[in-house]
Amino acid sequence: MLKVRDLSVAFRTEQGMVQAVDHVSFDVGEGELLGVVGESGSGKTVSLLAVMGLITDPNAVITGSIQYRGRELVGLKPRDMRALRGKEIAMIFQDPMTALTPVYTIGWQIAEQVLAHQKMSKAAAWQRAIDLLAEVNIPNPQEAVHRYPHQLSGGMRQRVVIAMALSCNPALLVADEPTTALDVTVQAQILDLLRKLRRNHGSAIVFITHDMGVMAEIADRMLVMYAGRVVERGKKEELFLAPLHPYTRALLDSIPPLTGVKPKRLRAIPGTPPNLLNRPPGCAFAPRCIERFEKCSAEPALGSGNHTAACFHVSA
Repeated sequence: MLKVRDLSVAFRTEQGMVQAVDHVSFDVGEGELLGVVGESGSGKTVSLLAVMGLITDPNAVITGSIQYRGRELVGLKPRDMRALRGKEIAMIFQDPMTALTPVYTIGWQIAEQVLAHQKMSKAAAWQRAIDLLAEVNIPNPQEAVHRYPHQLSGGMRQRVVIAMALSCNPALLVADEPTTALDVTVQAQILDLLRKLRRNHGSAIVFITHDMGVMAEIADRMLVMYAGRVVERGKKEELFLAPLHPYTRALLDSIPPLTGVKPKRLRAIPGTPPNLLNRPPGCAFAPRCIERFEKCSAEPALGSGNHTAACFHVSA
């Protein structure tokens, strides 16, 4: 369904070019759920904003190829991209309060998107908004459709954003950390809702998060990103049971174990992510890696195969 090859996104600044995404490649199959994990600033969101055609900064430079069902999206005219976005490809944004317009009711905002992409009456679009709110488990949707975003809790607003994304039954859904600001109970409800919607609508999902626990719950395959690059990819089970890259292992070591001996302290990753204005030569993770050795001064290749990592220890 989605084929991304050598995607790079850079931004011109007064200090120089910031390479936010550096030659990222991945595929998403029909009905698949791909998880993208990594620290803040690893390039997760920027990569998918490029897929959505939502990077409009004149200082942005986007290169590479993004093909949706064989159609090239890089360089697509804004009018053609708007016709595709929302109808075929939709996005659940990280912060529902800023994703929703505060001066319009949630029903109006959902109905507006339906009317923009489908030929139906205003009454039918309004009923579609009510049906969608019911589908995402908003209590009393006939009354809730008249509420404004500030009248809803964070979990309810997130459900509204999901309903809006699903309003035209998109084939591909991009979820940008939809559970980050929610408590654990509501987070579990949102994950259950996404599983249900995926099952009922057959949509493929790209799920962006920094939470490995969420990935364990929901993903089929995973990409691990660091400093704008993919450092490991593979099936979820492979990455959790036999991680190849030291960064992936470090992320997993930072999660409290559910079984076995309880550690006195969780392992922390030393240092901080690199400044993308002055990316270190060779492996970007090397300055923080406890397994670094001489070869790490060169840049490792990701390699081919279903489960692979950009690390010299893998190929050694």
